[in-house]
Amino acid sequence: MTDPLLTIAAALHWGQTQLIDSDSPALDVRVLLCFALEKPDSYLYTWPERTITVQQQAVFVELVARRVQGEPVAHIVRQREFWSLPLIVNASTLIPRPDTEVLVEQALALASAHPMLAQAGALDLGTGTGAIALALASEWPHVTVTGVDVKSEAVELALRNGNNLQLNNAQFKQGSWFEPVAGQKFALIVSNPPYIDEDDHHLTAGDVRFEPLSALVAKEKGLADLAFIATQATEYLLANAWLIMEHGFAQGEAVRNLLTQNGYCDVHTVQDYGGNDRITLGKWNP
Repeated sequence: MTDPLLTIAAALHWGQTQLIDSDSPALDVRVLLCFALEKPDSYLYTWPERTITVQQQAVFVELVARRVQGEPVAHIVRQREFWSLPLIVNASTLIPRPDTEVLVEQALALASAHPMLAQAGALDLGTGTGAIALALASEWPHVTVTGVDVKSEAVELALRNGNNLQLNNAQFKQGSWFEPVAGQKFALIVSNPPYIDEDDHHLTAGDVRFEPLSALVAKEKGLADLAFIATQATEYLLANAWLIMEHGFAQGEAVRNLLTQNGYCDVHTVQDYGGNDRITLGKWNP
């Protein structure tokens, strides 16, 4: 692409012809062009006939080239929206996925009724960018939501996102799973832990190639961390509090069994927006 008078419409068309291996070429190109132009998405629809400058074109071509090499769009533009919240992302954590919003929906629907929610708060294990914790904090301004992650880089990123969003009721701590909150009890515990089998072929394709394996892979066919959380959470949940966990599309039955075996009641699985088993939850009623 060398025409210095290329229009927005033509740039979008050219970009899509380059991203033949992307699952969402039209969306990818729009995000990249908005980033190159420093304009919102609405600008592309309003002014498709406007030309872009030589400098903007050069930036756009470079962004598309990076995406052709497989680099995630979120890493290229350093941002991903989750629950309508703009989050800074980087290679130290998972990129928030839209299907994880189902977990947020379930938490809001079930935990809001807990009489101790405002006093005891909620816990997000393996918080990463802070996406889940910050989504809950944005909906519950009078509830303290604590996010925990073992990686200092992730905690720093989550803190930065919380500060940018001015969500002062979200706090983040570094440590392995429950260690930073020893002795506390919560009205809700949520987690999107590593749940991919280390031999899963999906690890060599798509965006996950650029994400840390420590946030993706778990032993025991992907169930090790889910099992640990299900077992240990009973010491950190108030009576009638919910544990809600994200997992792989084929792990619903196994996670239901984990919760049932550990004494949870009302155990059930919720599907994601694609119709796959994705979220399993249970109530702790000792």
